[in-house]
Amino acid sequence: MKHLLVVLTEPVEGQETEFNDYYENLHIDEVLATTGWQSGQRFQLTDEIGAKCPLPFLAIYEAEADEPEQVLETLAATRPQRAQSGALNRRTAGAWVFSPTGPRHES
Repeated sequence: MKHLLVVLTEPVEGQETEFNDYYENLHIDEVLATTGWQSGQRFQLTDEIGAKCPLPFLAIYEAEADEPEQVLETLAATRPQRAQSGALNRRTAGAWVFSPTGPRHES
């Protein structure tokens, strides 16, 4: 079953250039290579309405797993295989798994 892993992050103050380089040019590809997931893409908050988004950067990964909890288990188990950056603020980052509630709609 396909699940979406949604990750919100921000850089450590003063390290946005290093953070962006690490995330875009290394981290996403390493996550895909170590987990076997299909795709990942990064976004930056550019506008909002309603409740404030807590962090400015979003990454979305498409992950295959029989059970939703296996997504975060796989991410944690493969973490030692990936380079880590001190530019990513780990105190504020968060990750959530979303699973489908119905079929995909396309136009």
